[in-house]
Amino acid sequence: MADDNGQDKLHTPPDDNGDEAALARKIILVLIVILALWGAAIFTWGIPGLYIPALASVPLIYLVLIVVAKG
Repeated sequence: MADDNGQDKLHTPPDDNGDEAALARKIILVLIVILALWGAAIFTWGIPGLYIPALASVPLIYLVLIVVAKG
């Protein structure tokens, strides 16, 4: 269905979520970089490169869990 201007009445404009999409891209990029660095650490130092970054991230994850639990 088209109106007098020839525009489609059934078409709805896309939501303006450019900021959300940009934020999602940044988060994904950061995660990819972190995983690549972790992979490089494993390649360089072997097993210690696997578990030392995981152990170092425990306080951060613990803090995130506390913040999420508080709401």
